Amino acid sequence: MSTARDEILARIRSALDDVDAESADVTVDWTYGRPVSTGALDTVARFAERVADYRAAVERVTEDRLAPSITAALIGIAGPVIADDRVRRRIAADIDWIDDDALTADGLDAVGAVITTAAVGIANTGTIVLDHTAGQGRRAVSLVPDVHVCIVDAGQIVSDVPEAVARLIADGADTRPQTWISGPSATSDIELDRVEGVHGPRTLHVLIVEAGHVEAGQVADGHGDEG
Repeated sequence: MSTARDEILARIRSALDDVDAESADVTVDWTYGRPVSTGALDTVARFAERVADYRAAVERVTEDRLAPSITAALIGIAGPVIADDRVRRRIAADIDWIDDDALTADGLDAVGAVITTAAVGIANTGTIVLDHTAGQGRRAVSLVPDVHVCIVDAGQIVSDVPEAVARLIADGADTRPQTWISGPSATSDIELDRVEGVHGPRTLHVLIVEAGHVEAGQVADGHGDEG
């Protein structure tokens, strides 16, 4: 007499045999790193939406509006602004700059804001990746100051994480330190109370630079997680 256990195991074996028989000749048309769907929105719009979901400030601008938008984002900032020569030449704005001459943690803490470019933006996750080449500074520069203004070119935005990883590898960024940012710093680890600015900037302002005409205006303001 078979037991209930034997009957269940027999059914499982039979089901697995059927799966093996059906899948033996099936080829999955998928390659790691290729673009995937971003739903009803294109990659730039999806990226802007997801970054805003993290309660970051997001603005889509053209190159000629980049400097005014950065100047506006820095209103009320107390302290100098850190950025390397590539960023300064690109925006050419009258800003109180400070050089990163291996500033200490205390020196970086006294900085009002940091402005960087990015390596990749990921649409479906709203993530920004820095690989700390020219324009992005060392990791501490993007993690210690309280305000981070990040310039992301529309052409740097990919659909999802595998496509981002493939691009980073193709660019040689897999051999460099990276910082993956999904909104400003925030944690609810202690008694589920949200605390912001614990392990990164309290405020993240993302400027997506596009070619051609872009409707002026900010997408959203808020906070998320950078680390």
